[in-house]
Amino acid sequence: MTEPTASPSYVVIGNPIAHSKSPQIHALFAAQFAGNPALAGFCYDRLLAPVDGFAASVAQFAASGGRGANVTVPFKEDAFRLANLLTARAQAAGAVNTLQLQADDSWLGDNTDGAGLVADVLRHVEIRGRRILLLGAGGAARGVILPLLAQQPASLTLANRTLSRASQLVEHFQANTTILLQACEYGAIAGQFDLIINATSASLGGERLPISNSVFAPGALAYDMMYGKDETPFLAQAREAGVVLRVDGLGMLVGQAAEAFHLWTELRPDVEPVLVWMREQL
Repeated sequence: MTEPTASPSYVVIGNPIAHSKSPQIHALFAAQFAGNPALAGFCYDRLLAPVDGFAASVAQFAASGGRGANVTVPFKEDAFRLANLLTARAQAAGAVNTLQLQADDSWLGDNTDGAGLVADVLRHVEIRGRRILLLGAGGAARGVILPLLAQQPASLTLANRTLSRASQLVEHFQANTTILLQACEYGAIAGQFDLIINATSASLGGERLPISNSVFAPGALAYDMMYGKDETPFLAQAREAGVVLRVDGLGMLVGQAAEAFHLWTELRPDVEPVLVWMREQL
């Protein structure tokens, strides 16, 4: 287990965790504000927590001077249950990926994944007034729906292998928005979309999704939350369908980290140079 070395201290908690690039990302963010009093004593490390010992690890971290944490697999739902106070986007996501220690020693739980996605998409296209197709109905999809709806798209269609899971998510979010939300199975997707987001893990397994090339509207942006050194299977599908704008999820990773950094420090880092550095490391 990696011990924090200074106060205030920040970590990324997970199991496994050795592969995480979060310490390098946050070090690059902090370097942009060298000398700023808000970052006095700022340090960031990895924290390996036992699979059945998340709460105890967080308590120990706080007792040693810890002030905030990013939370990754498999602890996002544990962090949701641990947090004493939840942001609206964490509540909607049903998961927490960022913790901030409050003055009364309680934990604020946030979910910055959706904000990271939206910020990265907006680097390429507008979302307002666009037709969105979100592929998948798991935790990754749920975590980004509220931030996407906040951008006022024309509609959001949630497609999944099983209709019931997609329908449950649509029902959950429909009560609080006037935006058209629809659910369907992959084979029943109707119409064309301006923004198609792959929130499934299919690309990790080298799988293609059973969707038609016709879902991509002219000028559409295809976005895969997964990323890697090589083109993902979903983005290969989009390329073969004639889609010019194709983006992987590396910017989402950096963007969600930037949102956490801002929550902790009230400083907004520039993600572009960090994204360039991350791309070079793949």
